[in-house]
Amino acid sequence: MRSTRHTLGFWLVAATLFMIMVAASAPSPLYVVYQARWHFSTLMLTVVFAVYVGALLAALITVGRLSDHLGRRPVLLASLVVEAVGMAVFLSADGLGGLVLARVIQGLATGAATGTISAALVDLLPPGRARLGAILNSAAPLTGLAFGALASGLLVQYVSAPETVVFAGLTIAFVLLAVLVVALPETIERRPGALTALRPRLGVPREARATFVATSPVLLATWAMGGLYLSLGASLTSGVLGVENHVVAGLVVSVLAGAGAVAGVVASDRAPARVMTVGAALLAIGTIGSLIALVDGSTVGFFAGSAVAGLGFGSGFLGALRSLAPLAAPAERGGLFGAIYTVSYLGFSVPAVIAGVLVPRVGLRETAVGYGLVVIALALSVVVPRVFRIRRPVRATPAAD
Repeated sequence: MRSTRHTLGFWLVAATLFMIMVAASAPSPLYVVYQARWHFSTLMLTVVFAVYVGALLAALITVGRLSDHLGRRPVLLASLVVEAVGMAVFLSADGLGGLVLARVIQGLATGAATGTISAALVDLLPPGRARLGAILNSAAPLTGLAFGALASGLLVQYVSAPETVVFAGLTIAFVLLAVLVVALPETIERRPGALTALRPRLGVPREARATFVATSPVLLATWAMGGLYLSLGASLTSGVLGVENHVVAGLVVSVLAGAGAVAGVVASDRAPARVMTVGAALLAIGTIGSLIALVDGSTVGFFAGSAVAGLGFGSGFLGALRSLAPLAAPAERGGLFGAIYTVSYLGFSVPAVIAGVLVPRVGLRETAVGYGLVVIALALSVVVPRVFRIRRPVRATPAAD
């Protein structure tokens, strides 16, 4: 009976992760609508995107380890309630200020939930499914991002009040999830130190630190690419490629994230280090293809490059997660996953804000090209040393006299 309850809890947590990421990408196709309605600049658009990530990071580095002390269930329940409040604020927003407030609330809720969910997935793993936690930690966020962006793009294109449908639906979904989480089995015993855990610091166990440093360029590169697409993807399709259809704007994010989800599942039984390296190589190749397509104005080429980059995103992130997850004890998992996502979301946000500053000065296409070159450099910083080690000739041992 305990096994069945834990299995159901595992899938409930996975569904929660999926819905949180649906909510994260759902505003992306709406950004151009809000921008036209409220007349704010591209810089402010990236600021709206960045305040979400800033709030998320603030929550990660303060409450990211709280579930290691209070338990997974209460932290997740509180996060879902705050997430529902954020969706309700989106629903009532009537200007840029309301949009920023909604994104801050959403970021706080997402940051509080992220490390807790990742740790709970590992805690609640069904017997004999050791890789499933890492697969879902990698594939569920990307699947949620893909679904949220595409569904929102369809609604923007074909429904008269898309923001009402999107955010009313998400508010209801998070309220229902909060009700279900009340019955979630707890996997962590309460222990002292909760107030101390709120002090901002990264929770990387000593045994995981070397691996954490080695995987950080992949975490930065993959999520930086995601940040470009979620913040400026719609602007790229309309402003550079000349495609005004909102479905296409949502599809840009969906192709990148959807390909990443597929790669995460396909590569689940491979050696983590190899998966991470191959993923970084695919990310570099796909990004090169996307940049060439932007310069040539090729929509088909841009989507093809995005798909390859998405394969790299999913496999690179999965390889990094699977390399790190076994290196933490159960009571340290919340802190470790909080640190992983802190690095990931720094890559997700900081380059996007810099891009927003540069767009009015150097142009959208030129900014995207420079952004892509940084992603390529980060990815190759992982690939090149490993390829060199693999291909380096082995010196023959001198024969004994």
